[in-house]
Amino acid sequence: MTFYTARRRLFGAASSLALMGSLTLVALANSYASTQTTSGQLGLTNLTPPASIADSASSQLTRRFWDELQLESQDAWTKLRDDFQWQNEAMNARVQEWIEYYRSKPENIVEITERARPWIAWITQQVEARGLPGEIALIPFVESSFDPKARSHFGAAGLWQIMPRTGDALGLQRNSAWDGRVDVVKSTKAALDYIEMQADEWYDGDLMLSLAAYNAGAGNVNRSRRSAQSRGLEGGYWDLRLPKETMAYVPKLLAISQIINDPEHYGIALPEIDGNAAFAKVALTNPISLAQAATMAGVSTIELAELNPGLKSSTIDPSHSQQLLVPADKAATLREGLASLSSGREAINIAANTSQTGMHVVEHGETLSKIALKHDLSMTDLARWNGISNPEALQPGQQLTLSGS
Repeated sequence: MTFYTARRRLFGAASSLALMGSLTLVALANSYASTQTTSGQLGLTNLTPPASIADSASSQLTRRFWDELQLESQDAWTKLRDDFQWQNEAMNARVQEWIEYYRSKPENIVEITERARPWIAWITQQVEARGLPGEIALIPFVESSFDPKARSHFGAAGLWQIMPRTGDALGLQRNSAWDGRVDVVKSTKAALDYIEMQADEWYDGDLMLSLAAYNAGAGNVNRSRRSAQSRGLEGGYWDLRLPKETMAYVPKLLAISQIINDPEHYGIALPEIDGNAAFAKVALTNPISLAQAATMAGVSTIELAELNPGLKSSTIDPSHSQQLLVPADKAATLREGLASLSSGREAINIAANTSQTGMHVVEHGETLSKIALKHDLSMTDLARWNGISNPEALQPGQQLTLSGS
């Protein structure tokens, strides 16, 4: 089940109308141009389009171009606000209490939002792609203060504070070298899957109830719902009686989103964060050390480790994770380095295989004498076995037999 909003549909309709308007203006301008040419041929000079209409069309097209360009360059917070769906809940007294609490500690808000820098734009994209309320992108604020390595005394780990058994059920691998609950990409997908799954399975799509279950467990929430309904209430989130932490869970989330929705009103200065994802995924096919990957990408090992918190050893093994997160502007550099490394490994494998099968593949710069020496053969025999009359004519990639049989 998806949760697209009327706002998104209206935005899509407005975009379509804007595009139709642009096309109409272009067609109008082209029509006048065509008429002018025809009228000139016929001697009808009074059909020239008024300059004001042409200027107006040009002006509107230019203005629309810059408007669209501005939309594309939104910062992370603006994009997040565009996806908020629960701001009308902010007047609830429990939400207001938490707004005042966070408002009294602005330095905490700034610290946590700064810590969110590498992740918030990408997480917002994942939440938006599912049509979920943008507020859900801020769950790591409440769960872990946006610290991927956060661990609770109950055993929960990562941005989304996923428990071991829950992580196992969601397919998040754990071993001595890797913890998928701490990997931001894998844990985000798992957490959002879990929230949607519970909303569909238990609560007819009610995401607030699903968030309560995410914190307290579906069994506790379902019992509290039945109790509320027995008292004549509907059994929505605000009707529940749950442990103190869960009672505060959604109000905290809504309070944070309300502050981010209007930080100036609450005297908070959010850090500037680009609306594009700060990192890119680079596919891995062979094990590689974190230090070697960092050198290839041109970043520090510490920076690379911070982007890949699921890694618990100094080597990245594709059997645990088939991708490595790197700063977005370094991805191409790392891919080129990995391609060169792969080519080198392939050449080594070819050399080993051909040596075992009695063949040698000529590499750039090799001479017949060097090849003979390498394989402890006579240069004369090597030339005779391969029908070589001119040893200087060897070509890279040429295959030579290493025996007369």
